[in-house]
Amino acid sequence: MTKVYLVGAGPGDPGLLTIKGLKAIEKADVILYDRLVNKELLSYAKKDVELVYCGKLPGKHALIQENINYLLCKYALENKIVTRLKGGDPFIFGRGGEEAEVLHRHNISYEIVPGITSGSAAPAYAGIPLTHRNISSSVTFISGYNPEKDSDEYWKSLVRSVETLCIYMGIKRFPDLCERLVKSGMCENTPIAIIHWGTNKNQKTITGTLSNIGNQLHEVANPSMIIIGEVVRLREKLQWFEEQLATNQLASKAI
Repeated sequence: MTKVYLVGAGPGDPGLLTIKGLKAIEKADVILYDRLVNKELLSYAKKDVELVYCGKLPGKHALIQENINYLLCKYALENKIVTRLKGGDPFIFGRGGEEAEVLHRHNISYEIVPGITSGSAAPAYAGIPLTHRNISSSVTFISGYNPEKDSDEYWKSLVRSVETLCIYMGIKRFPDLCERLVKSGMCENTPIAIIHWGTNKNQKTITGTLSNIGNQLHEVANPSMIIIGEVVRLREKLQWFEEQLATNQLASKAI
């Protein structure tokens, strides 16, 4: 039976793919996959599967969204099982809602398969709990690029309500984001972490404050998650994954 699966592939570590996501990969006749999807996951597909790369670099799109929407419908109407494999979670800054709307409009059967979003996974692998008793009881996810909400009132409202702030796609305009937050009332000594390639073996995390982390910005690039709030201080004790990576590297050198 024809169906489109909008699948969250998780943040990078292939072990974080859900069982339901794995089954959707295994049964697919066509897989449309994004740049941030770990290519190891494609090895679970059928030998005769058709793979379509839909990767998007900042400012450089292999396929624009309208073309992706067209292909989802095209393959589905050819009576193929289609898996749309998206990094993280399809409904958290993944444009999965837009794709689902298109499928609904064309009366195409679909399922949403949630994935682990980088907004929670990257800080977990960096040793930063997004909530912690007596430190933070709320989390806010925002996009670093959202012109329609880029007003002084938006940023002031955000600063008034936020305890832990997670920013997706914020590296390109990072200095401006810091300036906006401080100007809107956030203390310039608020702890901040930037996690590059979270959950991957080449993960790198830098930490500092809103006022000084810019001095280290050259050490990271896209894709990165930005975490702001007092919970960042817990990383000093809880950075389990990077300690594990360092231990493994020492062990391999000793062999």
